Amino acid sequence: MPQDLATAAPPPSASRLGRRLRQWFDSAAVAPAQGADADRIDWLRVLPFVLLHLGCLGVFWVGVSPVALAVAAALYALRMFAITAFYHRYFSHRSFRTSRGMQLVFALIGASSVQRGPLWWAAHHRHHHRHSDTAQDPHSPRHGFWRSHMGWFLTRGAFATDLSRVPDLARYPELRWLDRYDVAVPLALASGLFGLGALLRWLWPELGTSGPQLLVWGFFVSTVVLFHATVTINSLAHRFGNRRFATSDDSRNNFWLALLTFGEGWHNNHHFYSSSARQGFRWWEIDLTWYGLRLMAALGLVHDLKPVPAWVLAKAER
Repeated sequence: MPQDLATAAPPPSASRLGRRLRQWFDSAAVAPAQGADADRIDWLRVLPFVLLHLGCLGVFWVGVSPVALAVAAALYALRMFAITAFYHRYFSHRSFRTSRGMQLVFALIGASSVQRGPLWWAAHHRHHHRHSDTAQDPHSPRHGFWRSHMGWFLTRGAFATDLSRVPDLARYPELRWLDRYDVAVPLALASGLFGLGALLRWLWPELGTSGPQLLVWGFFVSTVVLFHATVTINSLAHRFGNRRFATSDDSRNNFWLALLTFGEGWHNNHHFYSSSARQGFRWWEIDLTWYGLRLMAALGLVHDLKPVPAWVLAKAER
C-alpha cells in the first residue's frame, strides 16, 4: 500500500535545506567544518548578516530625528562597553570578578550586539591569543585586510563554539543557552525598538520618530557601526600604530582606535600583558572601558580588577 503523503519523508535536498536554515536560530545545529571546507563562506548561513547591512539603507525611507540618533549612539556606547569590558576583558581574559547576576546582565547586552554568544566570542579570542598572527590565527591581517576584518567571521569553520577552550564558562547553563540561541536577544532588541518608536509616535508625535525609524537607526545602523568598529582591532590594530613592547605578533597601539573602541586600541599593551583589566597602561592612554569598570567597582558591581604590574611598565620601550 502506498505510503501516506502526509507522513512521507521529505526529499534529501529539502531536509538539508531545513537543517541549514535551522542554523540561523540554533547554533548547535552547526557541525564543525574541517579542511578546505572550513575556509569557505557559507552564504546561506550568513544571509541574515548581509540583510543586517542592507537594513541600514532604510535611513532613506524612515528619515532621521534627534531621538533616533540619541538611541543609536546610546546603544553603540552601551553595547561597546559590554563587548570590551565583559565579552573581552571578563569572559575572554578573566581580568576581574563579578556576580553571576551581573555576568548574565552584560552577557545579554553583549549578545544584542550580533557578535554571537559569549562562549563563542571568548573561545575564538583565546585561540587568537595562543596563535596570534600565525597560520592558525583566523583573523590575522597577514591573511589580507578583508579576511581579517570580516571574512573569517563568515566562514564555515568560524561558526561552531569550541567549548574545550572555555570550560570555566561552559558550566553556566544560562551562558550556554545564550550561545546556542544567539539570535534571540538581537531579535528581542529589534522588536523592542520598533515598539518603543511606535509608542513615542503615538504619545509624542512632535518628537518626529516612529517604529521603523528607531528600528533602522537604533538596531541596523548602530549594530553595523558597532560591529565594524569592534573588528578594526583585528584588521587595523595589527597594522597601524606604535609598538611599545616587543611581542611575537604584529600588535600595535593606536590612539584613534582606542577612542573608537573604548580602549581596545592599546592593543600592543594588551598583547604583551592580557591579564590586566586596564589596557591603557599610561595615564594619558584613554581607556573608557577601564574608567567604566572603576565606576562599577566603586558601586560594588565588580571587584578584584587586575592592575598593570610594575614589571610590565618597566619593560616598556617607549
